[in-house]
Amino acid sequence: MSQDSATATEAARKLTGRRRREVVAVLLFSGGPIFESSIPLSVFGIDRQDAGVPRYRLLVCGGEEGPLRTTGGLELSAPYGLEAISRAGTVVVPAWRSITSPPPAEALDALRRAHEEGARIVGLCTGAFVLAAAGLLDGRPATTHWMYAPTLAKRYPSVHVDPRELFVDDGDVLTSAGTAAGIDLCLHIVRTDHGTEAAGALARRLVVPPRRSGGQERYLDRSLPEEIGSDPLAEVVAWALEHLHEQFDVETLAARAYMSRRTFDRRFRSLTGSAPLQWLITQRVLQAQRLLETSDYSVDEVAGRCGFRSPVALRGHFRRQLGSSPAAYRAAYRARRPQGGVLESVTAAIDTSVPLQGTASGRRPAAASPGPVPVAAATGPGGVAERVGAVSEAYVPGRPALPGQRSAP
Repeated sequence: MSQDSATATEAARKLTGRRRREVVAVLLFSGGPIFESSIPLSVFGIDRQDAGVPRYRLLVCGGEEGPLRTTGGLELSAPYGLEAISRAGTVVVPAWRSITSPPPAEALDALRRAHEEGARIVGLCTGAFVLAAAGLLDGRPATTHWMYAPTLAKRYPSVHVDPRELFVDDGDVLTSAGTAAGIDLCLHIVRTDHGTEAAGALARRLVVPPRRSGGQERYLDRSLPEEIGSDPLAEVVAWALEHLHEQFDVETLAARAYMSRRTFDRRFRSLTGSAPLQWLITQRVLQAQRLLETSDYSVDEVAGRCGFRSPVALRGHFRRQLGSSPAAYRAAYRARRPQGGVLESVTAAIDTSVPLQGTASGRRPAAASPGPVPVAAATGPGGVAERVGAVSEAYVPGRPALPGQRSAP
């Protein structure tokens, strides 16, 4: 979910010198992945004025001496060097080759200078590490790929890392999560500069939704950050993951670590990039998600097996993180993976109630009807009607879809 900072620490400042807002500099480094690197090149480097998309001027700049080696051993030659950044009103760093090594000092100096002169600085995915190394994220909210968020938080503790967001707009400094979220942020920039219609026209050209809802929570896994493996807290975190079916709180974890709650919160956040309570809730929701996909436990049973004190608590946290109720999530998941039996009846019931495009009457032929359904089975708890309603709820336009699916435009 995009986050437009309502109280940005600094408003976008007036550009100075030769800088122009419509000039976008993309800063490339050797070792960067070609997919992420190509996103701003495609968004800002192709003339689509015929489709109603205002034109930007693209400057592809090498952040170090070339040629630049990228994915698959390809070598690139950037037409401009760091000096060209002095003309840009927007500077994009689409990726950085290593989350543990420092970027070139010359490139960091160029970014700082651009920011001081009012340029908008953008970091896509691991590009956030370059912005952080330049000191541009100090005291600011930021995001990156959820897998690298703990490292970003640990290496740069003054950065307020939020691994849940697809992108964060903090006025003159913007960051995004991985790969596809880079497209989301670039579309957001076009929307900010030229309005919704221009961003929508560009999204149609790229065949992507103009705006995705939801965040990175649905993609998080329960693996531990590499850096936590040798830390004393690793045992506590591992214990928590193995005992999610039990009802325990953060105080319990702090006690197992022989720390005060305050010290535990600070140490946990520095290692994982997340507050312990939010991390624990996220892990319980992920466990519930797995059980809904792989078991026949009722929602009440799933809540108990994931450590929630009540089904109501599970439903509230599940909807906040995944944008759907547990019942709707399970129904939609299984509708995509039919397994026979009752699920076939659900699919058939949907088929007879949803208009079919291309038929004269707007409905499927009567022969497709599964026949009458007993009232108790159709209307009782867990009955076909409830499941059909759940399927419909899961696909309401604008509602976050299942993992791997994009929301409808």
